[in-house]
Amino acid sequence: MKILVISNLYPPHSIGGYEERCRQIVDRLIERGHEIRVLTSTHGVEKEQIEPHIHRRLKVHGYFGHPWLQIIELYNLEKYNRSILLEEIQSFNPDIIHIFNLNGLNKGLILTLQECELHTVFDVSDHWLADSLKIDVWLRWWNGETGTLKARLARRILNISGLANFIRAKAPFAKWEKIKFKRIYFGSKALKQLTIRNGFKVEHAEVIYTGIDCKKFKQRIENKEFSRLLFVGRLHEDKDTVTAIRALKLLPAHFSLTIYGHGEKEYIDFLKNEAQDMQDRVSFKFATAKEMVNVYSEYDVLVFTSAWEEPFSRTPLEAMASKLPVISTLEGGTKELIRHGENALSFKTSDPSDLAKQILQMENQPAERARIVETAYNDVTTDFDIQRGVEKIESYLQESCSE
Repeated sequence: MKILVISNLYPPHSIGGYEERCRQIVDRLIERGHEIRVLTSTHGVEKEQIEPHIHRRLKVHGYFGHPWLQIIELYNLEKYNRSILLEEIQSFNPDIIHIFNLNGLNKGLILTLQECELHTVFDVSDHWLADSLKIDVWLRWWNGETGTLKARLARRILNISGLANFIRAKAPFAKWEKIKFKRIYFGSKALKQLTIRNGFKVEHAEVIYTGIDCKKFKQRIENKEFSRLLFVGRLHEDKDTVTAIRALKLLPAHFSLTIYGHGEKEYIDFLKNEAQDMQDRVSFKFATAKEMVNVYSEYDVLVFTSAWEEPFSRTPLEAMASKLPVISTLEGGTKELIRHGENALSFKTSDPSDLAKQILQMENQPAERARIVETAYNDVTTDFDIQRGVEKIESYLQESCSE
């Protein structure tokens, strides 16, 4: 198949695991003989950049540090991104469009693809559809949900005069119910249900767990020591890193916590202030995705403290593939992986005392810990290896081409 992949960000110019997941899927589809072109944004580069099978050409609006535009400037961006998409379709002539993430990109691109009547598949592995589609500034403006009295008058004049149709042809807009997702799959059952609850008719969608490349991760060797806690993730309040620090305060002095991640300076400063009286026990580090495959094996337990509706995080999977025991919350898609007492331990969200309790239980029951680690390793290698996920995605794309 010739597949045109569309993603808001693409490594190395990315912010987290979802972009890395996209890259891994693309790489494996190429290995399986498919011809792929990735159309992504110019985020991270100074101007448009054409690389082998990666075209960084689309403009971002409002996200990732990019400015929010006034409606006339936004019209120009909408028009520009549409022209780029049509240009790429014409030059590449794909069999199918595979959309990964449109956060920061104009959702009018979906309408352009509907007009072209091209086979299109949506991969939804975060909240861009459930939470972000209906806050798209351009579409909200034309749906009459934003703007001053002057803006409302302008919309009325544009509609009465017929100019709205002229604008629509260059920068598409439509009522929300006109935006369709005929072929779509989600990264977890929880994410699918959240999207349905938010008013989208996607009951027909598949659920495909993509997973990780288990073979890449260095495995931890079990030892008598159990003191090195590890946190991995975005440093943001929804990941609730502060709960890990507060749990550490309740643990004996031989425990330490290493925090791997990046985030806004304000939140990092807040975390460092929280850990101020334990500076010898808390350290902050950063590693690339390539480096992280060796990091997990250096610690004794992963504390996954996420306090938001997780789509389906890669971090516990990576720890399990490294034979690192996991203690986790049960938010969103995470509960589709974590089975308390079987492949991990769980704790009450944002409850440092319960987290500390589970850490001590993990420390004091080495035989139980070893059993949990082996169960988790078998789970991730059997059900969540990326090769298996890519095979399912490939089949879904092929089915979509034949419809």
